[in-house]
Amino acid sequence: MDIVGFLKSQFICHLLICYIFIVSGLIINFIQLFTLILWPINKQLFRRINCRLAYCISSQMVMLLEWWSGTDCTLYTDPRSYHKYGKENAIVILNHNFEIDFLCGWNFCERFGVLGSSKVLAKKELSYMPIIGWMWYFLEIVFCKRKWEEDRKTVVQKLLNLRDYPENFWFLIHCEGTRFTEQKHQISMQVAKAKGLPKLKYHLLPRTKGFAVTVQCLRNVVSAVYDSTLNFRNNENPTLLGVLNGKKYHADLYVRRIPLEDVPEDEQECSTWLHKLYQEKDAFQEEYYRTGTYPAVPIIPPRRPWTLLNWLFWALLLLYPLFKLLINMINSGSSLTLASFAFVIIIASVGVRWMIGVTEINKGSTYGNKDNKQKQK
Repeated sequence: MDIVGFLKSQFICHLLICYIFIVSGLIINFIQLFTLILWPINKQLFRRINCRLAYCISSQMVMLLEWWSGTDCTLYTDPRSYHKYGKENAIVILNHNFEIDFLCGWNFCERFGVLGSSKVLAKKELSYMPIIGWMWYFLEIVFCKRKWEEDRKTVVQKLLNLRDYPENFWFLIHCEGTRFTEQKHQISMQVAKAKGLPKLKYHLLPRTKGFAVTVQCLRNVVSAVYDSTLNFRNNENPTLLGVLNGKKYHADLYVRRIPLEDVPEDEQECSTWLHKLYQEKDAFQEEYYRTGTYPAVPIIPPRRPWTLLNWLFWALLLLYPLFKLLINMINSGSSLTLASFAFVIIIASVGVRWMIGVTEINKGSTYGNKDNKQKQK
């Protein structure tokens, strides 16, 4: 039997990932809970420890992309900006077109050493998700309900809390608010027409208020905006399930570094600036689809070993007791015991499959659709 083919079989892949990711994630969440005692004593130590603990979880996802599926990630950028990546705080604007765009964003963070401290503006529902959602809580992630009247005060306070963060961090934000679909795009362009805004071909209309507030609260802390546009070669349609099955993709990421002083401070001017940025992003997408490349120098940032080493650590720690338990169960000959073990494995697989479903486009947020329905009432 082909050993590599056997190890990459869907069943073995899912079984190992389910077990290692869930058990290690819950262990780390439990440790994070105990770090709360440090907050009133030494807030900065609490933050540094949780950056490392969060890395132990998120790097497992990046390991799947980098080492298991072997996905190639080529960065297109200005070489004069390249040496600054990872050495400054930044706001990273990402397009939201693919099921694994968040994972490619994490890969970008990992290559420049800021994965553990990276931040996002995320919907409130994600804070209740075990492992990743709970990890984000201890990382002081900014959660919102997507109702700006209710969110503004909370978002501002959370952002202001990051002004004394002890680690370099990137604040990742999807300004479109929800993942791109044809239905949402049609609705978004109807809004653009009603507001007299230029239409976009490959993006939804950006939600400007959250971005403007982020810029206002992090000014003089964040050095630049990284405008990032992600695409996949050969019309690939990447999925997290495909990554889990070891399928290799070819990602191209175009990053422009824009000094924060070039972004207007006034909220209305900042809104206008962001709309113009998305028109430029649309033009970059158009060029990519036409030529298969971006107008910048292609660079492949070196892959670091830490994601793989972290996964191997947890695999060695957790697989031995699992196999020992399985052998003891088989030797016991108890049908009830074996059935109970199989039930636990099925539940774990279903749990991971549910988390995968959160990323799937056809099961994604109805945020854009809901907004339109409310406008039509």
